Amino acid sequence: MSTGGITIRPIRLVGRATQESCPPLFTTRLIRGSLLEPMIDQGDEYIPALRFHWLTPFYDPLIRLAIRESTFKRRLLEQMRLESGHRLLDLGCGTATLTILIRQQCPQAEVIGLDVDLRVLEIARRKVARAGLTLPLHRGLAYDLPYPDSTFDRVVSSLMFHHLTHQDKIRTANEAFRVLRPGGELHVADLGRPHHALMALISLVTRRLEQAVDNVKGLLPVMFQEAGFDAVEETAQYMTPMGTLALYWAKKSRLSSVNGDS
Repeated sequence: MSTGGITIRPIRLVGRATQESCPPLFTTRLIRGSLLEPMIDQGDEYIPALRFHWLTPFYDPLIRLAIRESTFKRRLLEQMRLESGHRLLDLGCGTATLTILIRQQCPQAEVIGLDVDLRVLEIARRKVARAGLTLPLHRGLAYDLPYPDSTFDRVVSSLMFHHLTHQDKIRTANEAFRVLRPGGELHVADLGRPHHALMALISLVTRRLEQAVDNVKGLLPVMFQEAGFDAVEETAQYMTPMGTLALYWAKKSRLSSVNGDS
């Protein structure tokens, strides 16, 4: 249904929420103290962290050991250039390591995390509580975001795109463009095109593990451009046991409409 020109998707009530625990954007989405959440169909399949649900509890220590996590996530944070009052969405926030880092380093920004996996969100909420933070973590699909157009100044995604099918990568890039305000930026850290022979050799294995073929082919920047972003750059590369990890930056023109027209 729609109200005032805004389409309202089917919802369900989940958990408990208060005005204090939700950012201003979402305080109108409360019914009797419960947070509204978009319906997620059973047909909306996704690949869990580390591919299997039973490995989810081991995600954080394995990522710390296998990838230069603190290095690339701090570099990602630096390139965001967050300012006071900016609203940021951590898309596919997982266990919220990056979400918490952003909130700690940029306390004047409004930071929101979203993931589809209930198991990782449970871990994330425990980590947020241990850090003593108030940080909204929502459940939703990256390619069907429950937010209005032009909501965020920054959208960031770390190690999420390679979990998506080819079509869902395209849909997610389109959704990131839609929810960004004109002049907003998308920042992504994920598997990328191999930058030398060793990484190319590793990628022969990596590309078969999940949905990383598009990443290894270097198609993420193309997808961002086709979504409507008028400036796209690969800003850094890191060698990892998974292959090349690339950082990307994409900017939505200040003159852009939601559909990418200028």
